This record gives sequence, C-alpha cells and structure tokens, in this order.
Amino acid sequence: MSNLLKSFYISLYVSALVAASLHIGTELYSNASIFWAGAAISIWPACFFFVRLFVSPVARTSANLNGLTAYAGLGLMVGLLTYTKNADAVWFFLYHCGLGVSGLLLYVHWYSHLGRAPSEALQDGSSLPEFELKKSDGSTWRSSDSNNYPALMLFFRGNWCPLCMAQIKEIAGLYQQLEQMGVSVLLVSPQPEKHTQALAAKFDVNFSFLIDQKGAVAAQLGIDAKQGTPKGMEALGYESDTVLPTAIAIDAQGKIIWTDQTDNYRVRPEPQMFIDVFRDHALSSS
Repeated sequence: MSNLLKSFYISLYVSALVAASLHIGTELYSNASIFWAGAAISIWPACFFFVRLFVSPVARTSANLNGLTAYAGLGLMVGLLTYTKNADAVWFFLYHCGLGVSGLLLYVHWYSHLGRAPSEALQDGSSLPEFELKKSDGSTWRSSDSNNYPALMLFFRGNWCPLCMAQIKEIAGLYQQLEQMGVSVLLVSPQPEKHTQALAAKFDVNFSFLIDQKGAVAAQLGIDAKQGTPKGMEALGYESDTVLPTAIAIDAQGKIIWTDQTDNYRVRPEPQMFIDVFRDHALSSS
C-alpha cells in the first residue's frame, strides 16, 4: 500500500511543481511582489532539481537535500512576512506550506526511503542463488554462468529512472578498468524487453543487458518493489512493479563478496567503489 501511495505521490508532486512554477512566473511577471518572490524561492529550486535530474542526470544526491530544504524554509518565511490574509491565503498554504515545505519534506524523508531490510539471499560469502534471466538478444542467462568469472550485477529500476541511467553511464565509464580486471558487468531490470534493447543500443560496451521477466528474480532475492513505478509510466510500456536499486559483486566461484542495498534511492555508491571492491578482494584472496 505504501508503494502505491508513493507511486501516485511522486507523479502528482512533480507535475504540481511544474504547474506551480509556471503560475508563479506568470504572477511575478504581472505583479512583481515580494510574496510571489517568496513563492518562487519555495518552489523553483525543487522544480529545477527534478528538471536537472532528467536533463543532466546525476547518479546520486545528498541524503537530506539540505539546500532545497533551506530554500523552502526561506520561501516560507518570506511568505509569512508578506501575505495578506484575504488576498493570498490560498496561495500561501498551497505553495509555501504545501508544495514548498510539506511536499519537499515528504519527498526527502518518505518517498526517497525504500523501507527495505537487507536481503537474506544476498549475504556476503553466500552463493548466488540459482535463477534465470533473459538476455536482450532473447537467449537465456543463468546465475551459474557467473561461476567462471567475477561479475558486477546491478539491478536497476528502468530506463525511466534518471539516477539509474546516470549510474549505468558511470559504470560504462569504468568499462576498460573492469575488463582489465576480468570483471563482467550484468545490468538487470524488470522493464519490458524493448526498453532494455533500447538501452543496450546506447552503449558500445561488452555488458550483459538482462530482463527479469515479471520481476520473478527480484522477488526471489527479496529486492522487488511492488507498485514502485511512478504512476503514468504504464502509458510508456512499463510495468507497475519494479526493483529496489541493488548492486552485487560476485567472485569467480559465484560467491557474493559485497552488496549495496541502499535504503535511499538517491544515495548510491561512488563508481570507484566497484573497482576497489574487486581489487581488495583479489588482494585478500592472493
């Protein structure tokens, strides 16, 4: 139920930010009052944050987005000092208190947190469970196939997630280093095959792009996210269920040597972490 509420919330929140930003801009153009300037301070930074995620994606942000929170608080203070009860009360509560402060706090402290517990199937030192995934070329990949080489397996939510796409781009930038270390990269998503094929076509790297049909493997590993896709993405061909962002490092014997099971979808490991994990494991094993 929580994920379903979140899926509606994020779609409505981002849409409302865009609509409010346009309205505030119109009001400032026609009536450059301090009250509407305060509304802009409350709303525009958060709107810019989401626009930037899609236009120039980043793989991670700070956990609490303190800068955005400070802007929202400042905008609220300006609004408190300048609104007149009869004329501006509705916009004050809708923009300053609602979208500006409450909407952002919900995003930072509720939506962004996944509420996950570490997966019992992904404990360090344990063997990767037996499962099958579909390759983007239609063939089958089995988890036992990883027993001959170390591998980095990244479960990502889908092409619709800008942070996931930025993280994959970062890993692609490490391609030569990982290849020299003998590490294979496996990118797994429950998204439909056509989206994974489109993603594979964007990168000229020897990665395995894998499809977890109906999220069966994610459910087996305890990292599935029912109703985790933002509402409206179904119109673009995505399933309503997705996966919790998860990175797994596996040695040549199919043993799990490290995982990142973040509880905040905006907080992800730096790309150098992957290199360090495999390098440190090789040193400790020699």
